[in-house]
Amino acid sequence: MAIRDTGSFEHPLQRFFTATRPQPTFQWERHQQRDVLVINHPRCHAVFSRQGAQLLHFQPVGQRPWLWCASQWPQVGAIRGGVPVCWPWVGRHPGEGGWPVNGWGRLLDWKLIDSQEHDEGVSLHWRLSLWDWQADLHAELGQCMDLRLETRHDDSEPCQFGHALHAYWRISDIADVALEGLDGAQGYDELSRSACEQKGELRVSGSCQRVFEHTGPVELHDDTWRRRLNINTHDSANTVVWHPGSRPLLGVAGHEATGFVRVEAVSGVDDCLSLAPGQQARLSLQATLVG
Repeated sequence: MAIRDTGSFEHPLQRFFTATRPQPTFQWERHQQRDVLVINHPRCHAVFSRQGAQLLHFQPVGQRPWLWCASQWPQVGAIRGGVPVCWPWVGRHPGEGGWPVNGWGRLLDWKLIDSQEHDEGVSLHWRLSLWDWQADLHAELGQCMDLRLETRHDDSEPCQFGHALHAYWRISDIADVALEGLDGAQGYDELSRSACEQKGELRVSGSCQRVFEHTGPVELHDDTWRRRLNINTHDSANTVVWHPGSRPLLGVAGHEATGFVRVEAVSGVDDCLSLAPGQQARLSLQATLVG
């Protein structure tokens, strides 16, 4: 749905797209002590961070931004918002208590292997090589958003593994949105530490951290913005829905937290996957506007 007034809904990274003079499609900038790649295409605007190959902002032209991002970033550490790449484990490492939550992938700088523009949008390829692992993130951005994470494991022994695309979807207010497509899905409520089954649409009231055994599409309905996004986690083992409720988030102002809900593609969140030598794993996340 096209929008007429975006002034009161400005995304913190929309500042890169206010220039009246022509801008290159791809341009590196420095923002809050991070290198960011600003993408200005007739079909969409986007911003990636070199740290984590993290898509921080995505906005098809004529629409409101699809992704939420915190206005203030920590001097070091993970950036909250966009689509963090959790890799090569999800949550706490199963054996090393001092290693970072959600892996090294969102903390290290990735290499931009390729970036191309075409009539329908842009294509990007990011890579991170770490020990005997290689991760490749492919992005197709235009009027839709398509992310694909591929991992190759070349160790001589099987290895535990997990990965996730923790997408923060930008919304008008958490009280005004609903998720459809999870009806009947079995899952686990991390807050109550009990099994759960979704009945009907999911509306978040208070804190929510539910891991559903679900693959395929979920529709995010935003009543206030009259927007519906089809979010497809494709072949991931789980779809996770998360919101902190009234709990404070480090570095996030209280009013900011009502403006997102996380709907994530995850595999290996509890029971880590086991990758054999030479085996590959794949995770994808796609979003399209409905109607």
